[in-house]
Amino acid sequence: MTNPRTDLADCTACELLQLYRTGQATPVDATQAVFKRIDQLDGRLNAFCHTDRAGAAQAAAQSRDRWALGKPMGPLDGVPVSIKDLILTRGMPTLRGSRTVDPQQAWDVDAPATARLREAGAVILGKTNTPEFGCKAETNSPRTGITRNPWNLDKTPGGSSGGTAAAVASGMGPISVGTDGAGSVRIPASFCGNFGLKPSFGRVPAYPLSPMGTVAHLGPHSMSVTDAALMMNVLKQPDARDWTSLPFDASDYTIGLNDGIRGLKIAYSPTLGFARNVHPDVAAAVEAAVRQLQALGAHVEQIDPGFEDPLEITTGLWFSGAWTVWSSLTPEQQAVADPDFRAEALLGEKITALELQRLTLRRGALGSHMRQFMQRHDLLVTPTVAVPAFDARPAGHSPMDSATMLGWTPFSYPFNLTQQPACTIPCGLSLDGLPIGLQIVGPMFGDALVLRAARAYESICPIPRPSLD
Repeated sequence: MTNPRTDLADCTACELLQLYRTGQATPVDATQAVFKRIDQLDGRLNAFCHTDRAGAAQAAAQSRDRWALGKPMGPLDGVPVSIKDLILTRGMPTLRGSRTVDPQQAWDVDAPATARLREAGAVILGKTNTPEFGCKAETNSPRTGITRNPWNLDKTPGGSSGGTAAAVASGMGPISVGTDGAGSVRIPASFCGNFGLKPSFGRVPAYPLSPMGTVAHLGPHSMSVTDAALMMNVLKQPDARDWTSLPFDASDYTIGLNDGIRGLKIAYSPTLGFARNVHPDVAAAVEAAVRQLQALGAHVEQIDPGFEDPLEITTGLWFSGAWTVWSSLTPEQQAVADPDFRAEALLGEKITALELQRLTLRRGALGSHMRQFMQRHDLLVTPTVAVPAFDARPAGHSPMDSATMLGWTPFSYPFNLTQQPACTIPCGLSLDGLPIGLQIVGPMFGDALVLRAARAYESICPIPRPSLD
């Protein structure tokens, strides 16, 4: 850490670990600093729906004792972390942003991501807000209200991992885990100005599997690429409960992270060939970032990958999943559901089995097309979201359809369909002072390469934090 007087809540995970090693700070100090930040800010941001101060304090004290003996239990020992409230966490309710979920039940199971973080020694602070069942790219719900953007409280943090992104960007824990079914890690990371990675599908095991199917990924949020790489080393550990997970990857994603991008072939697509309403501030910031990639030695070719907008495929599959969940609810539960989720489910009810199968076949063709495209290019870069963060709005603010749900984020959902790894890294601010994200997409299973490229960009354009009072 270059400035020893820096508030511990503003330290990255790697900086905290170095302070623990050298005895300059303890996990108890860091956890107390983070909860102080939560007390200062979360009344305005509404990033957390549940905190466990007693459990976190106990875990931090145990970690402090291990560090004093020089025997940390894992690579994240003592690092404060939060968990998106779609992910099961032992000892804490997982309410999924929904009034349909009864909090008075046994919460005695850790999902794979939570289990791996706990085994690595992380101090679990609590659960971060999500819209009901992660159903949209804004973070609002009848149960938990509206989560706000730390760069401007009038703006949305995006979604559905909006609580996660707002927490990390504002220093309420250096790392967090989110989920991404159509952009739900990358959209809020872009809007809130932090790093977010959607790994290759199956690289991070999940349990239970998402009702939205094989578009749903889990991945890290952080304020540094190195933190995300370290976190991925933990999250990608195997778990037999996920039958869709990839074979174990034993590599260390922090090795080679600083090898740069000289000589890599990067395709740059400012619109993917179909995005017609990219905000001029977004377009300018991403173009400037691409010039930085060229300055780092990459060979950049402006080229579209050559597919049509797959919005209909994405929302058709998504609405069908929403109908599946909706059909499992009692009439009493349906009566208290988010109006946006209800609208999505009723759209899903109209999709026939034949239409669903045709959507699946179209998805397969897109995946094949992108596998072939990525044989000619090491990476693809685009804007992350077509617009900066817009006004925070309550649930049910607009009639729900495909365009309302995702039409303003055309760069994110294609790569859930193809299951490729994709990250976002901040690449500037709009004229209104809101973060803009650069998306880096890799070939399937190229997670380490995506992290390496993001780290190269970060080395000359460090990630800034919002000014918070």
